[in-house]
Amino acid sequence: MPKVKTFTSELKILHTMAERQDLDQQVNNFIDENNIKNVVSVNDACITDNNGATIGIIRIIAYEA
Repeated sequence: MPKVKTFTSELKILHTMAERQDLDQQVNNFIDENNIKNVVSVNDACITDNNGATIGIIRIIAYEA
């Protein structure tokens, strides 16, 4: 049965690469800790402020447990 997990990360100016790597590590840790063998889908979406600047990212993974 497919399941979905959502991860979020705030993005700060000049720290984006490190924050994205931290988000990748969170997802990888979740996959390892839960012995997930089949990831069906991964999707990223940006969060913007009132001026259209990107201030965060949401990563959604669909997987089979």
